[in-house]
Amino acid sequence: MMAPVNPFVAAIGLSVLGSLGGVLMASIFLVLGDSMRKRLVPWLISYAVGTLLGAALLGLLPEALDTLAPPAVFGSLLGGILTFFVLEKLVLWRHCHDTEDCQLHNSAASLVVVGDAFHTFVDGVVIATAVMVSMPLGITTALAVVAHEIPQEVGDVAILLHSGHSRSKALGLNVLSGLAGIVGAGAMLLFAQSLPALLPYVLAFAAGNFLYVAMADLIPSLHRGNVDASALRQFALITAGVATIVLL
Repeated sequence: MMAPVNPFVAAIGLSVLGSLGGVLMASIFLVLGDSMRKRLVPWLISYAVGTLLGAALLGLLPEALDTLAPPAVFGSLLGGILTFFVLEKLVLWRHCHDTEDCQLHNSAASLVVVGDAFHTFVDGVVIATAVMVSMPLGITTALAVVAHEIPQEVGDVAILLHSGHSRSKALGLNVLSGLAGIVGAGAMLLFAQSLPALLPYVLAFAAGNFLYVAMADLIPSLHRGNVDASALRQFALITAGVATIVLL
């Protein structure tokens, strides 16, 4: 019989997967070439919508509601949505799926790295929090993070290349920003030991993060048809993403 996995080891391991998995896949997509990237990334975006919605509504929020009263949970959820709205307005965070999606980044490519590092830090905090609540929740949360990080990292690397960086430097910068996720997980593990009551608030706040990414960023791009014009395929992949979270 296998020994139980240490939650601290699991939290760091899953944060590495969530933080650097997107960078690794981005490098693979770049090797495959533009035509394959333009075909596959739109499908990943639809799948990511499903995993984010499933993780937020079927995983994070129910766990938070097990501990907190609904007003506290939905207040934290609202705080997460508003926080990421403000951060996007301040250009401290933004998802990019291709060069045409991020005109601002073309003139300030460093914002790609800064924004990605901040968002990856938050992802690390979320994964560590989920692992401390339960291992299954940690795994589904990490999967949702990886799913939405892959198209983001592919787009960010494309923006850095478009801004004049070499391929190796663009990937290196994304790896560097990805390390922020491990820092976020480590910080949460240390901080939560002294304030364990904070965990359900972080889960609800994280649900707001996931919902904002899915509904304010990814779904509008699907509706515009810029990334995938097939509504049936979009729906099927979104459903597959939700089903993945349910089945894990």
